[in-house]
Amino acid sequence: MPTLENYLNVHYIRRSNWLRAAVLGANDGIISIASLAIGVASAGTTREPILLATLAGLVAGALSMAAGEYVSVSSQTDIEKADIEREKEELANNPLEEQAILAAIYEQRGLSKSTAQQVALELTKADALGTHIRDELGINEISQAKPIQAALASGAAFTVGGLLPLVVILLAPLSTILYFLYGFTILALILLGTVAAKTGGSSIPKAILRIVIWGSIAMGLSALVGYLFGVNV
Repeated sequence: MPTLENYLNVHYIRRSNWLRAAVLGANDGIISIASLAIGVASAGTTREPILLATLAGLVAGALSMAAGEYVSVSSQTDIEKADIEREKEELANNPLEEQAILAAIYEQRGLSKSTAQQVALELTKADALGTHIRDELGINEISQAKPIQAALASGAAFTVGGLLPLVVILLAPLSTILYFLYGFTILALILLGTVAAKTGGSSIPKAILRIVIWGSIAMGLSALVGYLFGVNV
């Protein structure tokens, strides 16, 4: 017989933590490295500076994304831990008041006053702290911050996304390298939008449109900067 855990696992929201970080990393890897390469290619006439800039951007970007995700999500974790500690103190000092808060929460969600009080009483007896963490603070297994998971997902995804422009730079003819970068980057963004939408159970056309529009704007502006401030390198 299917368990509650099996039923919960079919929902896409359980993937939200790592999926958000992975999509952000891959999207940033594709767009930022391609935009960097396009900007340098627009300003120069040789392959070496483009390759060097792309490699440096790929390494620095992956490390920066991983570090940024870790620091950001760790800050969220610190806030969660501080709130949990505060909740422990409140439960120890004012248990009846905390139970009344739970009852009020359940009443706002649609339960009758008597039912809300009974539910609050029973859940408090079963697991007072866990109940308050979940229903008062809004922290649960799905939403709880996971710094290392986010850092690894973001850094690895950035690297994978940034490898495509690097391959294009290595293989594409120098005379048409800009067109290859534009074309393959758009294809990569379409693929990323499709995979992200399928993994998250959302609209594929909407995801593709959103990611392609912003990616095209970034690449176009990078090319413009390259042309405006271009020098022969």
